[in-house]
Amino acid sequence: MPTKTRPVEKFARATAQCSVQAAAYGKCVVTDYNSVHKDMCAKEFMKLKDCVLAASKKG
Repeated sequence: MPTKTRPVEKFARATAQCSVQAAAYGKCVVTDYNSVHKDMCAKEFMKLKDCVLAASKKG
């Protein structure tokens, strides 16, 4: 009987496939980390989110 994949494992695998987008988002946040505010890196976050969602649908 196949084992069921836990959601956190699926999320981790999907996120691992998006290292370029994650690095870009992290770089954006670190640029001015003393004054982080909402939507500061919205464009980078959306690219990361889209990548993770696409990767999670693949597998």
